[in-house]
Amino acid sequence: MPSRVWSEAVHGVDALPIEIESNVANGLPKWTVVGLPDGAVRESRDRVWAALKNSGFPVPRGRVTINLAPADVRKEGSAFDLPIAVGLIAAQRDLISPDVLNELAIMGELSLDGSLRPVRGVLSMVVGARDSGRRAVIVPSENAAEASVVDGIDTYAVNSLREAFSLLADQDGRGTAVQHDLRVLFDEELHYPVDFADVKGQQHVKRALEVAAAGGHNALMIGPPGSGKTMLARRIATILPPLSTDEALETTKIHSVGGRLTNGRGLITARPFRAPHHTISNAGLCGGGSNPMPGEISLAHNGVLFLDELPEFDRAVLEVLRQPLEEGDVTIARASMTVRYPARFMLVASMNPCPCGHLNDPGRACVCAPGHVQRYLARVSGPLLDRIDMHVEVAPVPFDELDQRAPAEASASVRERVVAARNTQILRFKDDPKAKNVHANAQMSSPLARKYCELDDAGRQLIKTALVRLGLSARAYDRILKVARTIADLAGSETISPEHLAEAIQYRSLDRSGWAG
Repeated sequence: MPSRVWSEAVHGVDALPIEIESNVANGLPKWTVVGLPDGAVRESRDRVWAALKNSGFPVPRGRVTINLAPADVRKEGSAFDLPIAVGLIAAQRDLISPDVLNELAIMGELSLDGSLRPVRGVLSMVVGARDSGRRAVIVPSENAAEASVVDGIDTYAVNSLREAFSLLADQDGRGTAVQHDLRVLFDEELHYPVDFADVKGQQHVKRALEVAAAGGHNALMIGPPGSGKTMLARRIATILPPLSTDEALETTKIHSVGGRLTNGRGLITARPFRAPHHTISNAGLCGGGSNPMPGEISLAHNGVLFLDELPEFDRAVLEVLRQPLEEGDVTIARASMTVRYPARFMLVASMNPCPCGHLNDPGRACVCAPGHVQRYLARVSGPLLDRIDMHVEVAPVPFDELDQRAPAEASASVRERVVAARNTQILRFKDDPKAKNVHANAQMSSPLARKYCELDDAGRQLIKTALVRLGLSARAYDRILKVARTIADLAGSETISPEHLAEAIQYRSLDRSGWAG
C-alpha cells in the first residue's frame, strides 16, 4: 500500500510542507517522480536505489511512483532523498507506523553507501515543519546544530539511512533529541577580532559612524587612500546592538538557504558584515539564478553591506540598490517562480575624492584634470547618493595622532551608547500603529519623520537656509531630520535642538561641495 512521508520545500527564506507518497506496484520496472521535480529530485532515483541496496534494504523491482504534493509547487534540491527512501521502505515493509511518519518531517541527501550529507535551508525547513504541526524532524548530523535552535519541535540527528530506519522503527529506542543552549552562542559572539580602539585619531569619523550605528543610517566615507576608511568600516559591526533572537533566526535562515553556514554553529548571533568586490554582478549583489539564491544585500540583512571604492562598481549594479534601500527587501522574478528575500541592511561605502585620490589632501597635490574628477564622481548617480543619509570626509591621520600611546575608546563603550539610543527609538515607535515595522530612526517614513522630528523656530530657519544654499531634495531633507533625531537620542534629548540639526547638516558633505551625479 502507498506510504506517506512529510518533508519541506524551501521557497525563498520560508518552507512549504510537502507530502511524499510512494507506491510500489507489479509490472515492468519503472521509476516515476511527479509533482514538478527539478533535476536534482529526478536524479534521486539512482542515489536512493544505491543507498537502499548498500544499506541492506530491499530494492523495489516493479513500477515505482513517487508523488510530491502539492503538485503545483516546484521541488528543488537533494533534501528529498532520505524521505523518498524512507517512503519506499515503508511501502514495501510494514515496519514503520504511519502514525510515526505523520508526526515527523524528514530531510537529507543520501550518498550511494547510505550515509547522509547536509542540505541547504534546514533552518527554514524546521521552522516550516513546526508551523505545519509536526512534532519532530530527522536531519543529517551536520545540520543538527542549525535545526536544534528552533523551539517547539524536537530534532533527531542521524548519520545514515540505517540509523533513520532504526529511529523510525523504534528498534533501539526513540533516541535523544539534540539540545542547544542559545545563551552560550550569544555570549561567545560578543568577542570581536577587531575593535574601534585599534583606530588612531579620526575622532570626527568615529563620531559619525556612532551616529550612523545608533540610527541605522547609511553612510559614505570620502577620503584619500590610506586614511583608514576600510579599517573604520570593518569595525562598524562591533558597535551595533547585539542581534535579538528573532533577528538571529531570520539572518540564519537566509545564510542557510544560501548554503553559507559553514562554521558548524547553527545560529548566526553576530551581525553580518559583507564586503563584495567591485566586479560583482547584478545577480551576485541582489540575488538571482534559475533557482534564485540570496545575493549579498540579503546576506547582509540585519547587518552591514560595505562597498569599498564605490565608483569602481558598475553603475547599473549600483542602481539596483535603490529599491532595496527604500523597501528593505528584494523581489526576484523568474518564469517559474517569484521569490522575495529580506534585505534591510546598513549600507556603508567608501570612495576616493578623485581618480588619483588626493583631491583636497593637505599632504599631496591632486594630478587629475577637472573633467576626470567630474566623470569619476558621476559614476555614482545622484538618486543613489540621495538615499545615503550621511557623507563623511576622512582626512589623513597626522603623525602625532598615529604615534600616540594612549588607547582609543573601545567598541564596547561606544556600543553601550548606541544600544541606549536604539532602546529609546524602540520605545518611541512601540505603540504607534503606523510604525509597526520601524525599529530605528533610519526606517521612518516621511510622515513619521515629520511627526517625531519636530523643529523649533530656530531649527526651521537653519534647515531652510541649508536647503536653499545646498539645493537639497525632499529626500535629503527627510534624511537630515532623521539623522538629527538620532543625534538628539544619543544626547538623551527629547527635542531636536539647532546644535543637533547643524551636526546632521554637516554630514551632507557632497551636497555642500555641489556634487551632482
